[in-house]
Amino acid sequence: MSTPDAPSYYQPNVQHNSALSVVKFYSSCFAGAVAGILGLQNWLGFALFMISTLFTSSCIYFINCRGKPAKYIPGGLTELVNPGQDNMFTFVLVWTLFYGIVHGKEW
Repeated sequence: MSTPDAPSYYQPNVQHNSALSVVKFYSSCFAGAVAGILGLQNWLGFALFMISTLFTSSCIYFINCRGKPAKYIPGGLTELVNPGQDNMFTFVLVWTLFYGIVHGKEW
């Protein structure tokens, strides 16, 4: 039984959202690797993460959603720009890994 106020989404678009979350995950991994290799510290690394998140979201907005994210993603634009807790933790993990590999000092 569905309520008349509930929005209906085209099911293939909703299923495609899992692929969009994978794109955002890989973007976080790549941004973390770049931040670690460049040796960014403190707020500069998080600024790179925010720029990467906004760039990825804008690509998804214009290419996949064709400028209408509410049609494809439940939650619309706010859900599209939301970096997600998992992606932020992934970024920090990869950032520290690559920073340690490239800029680590021998004991």
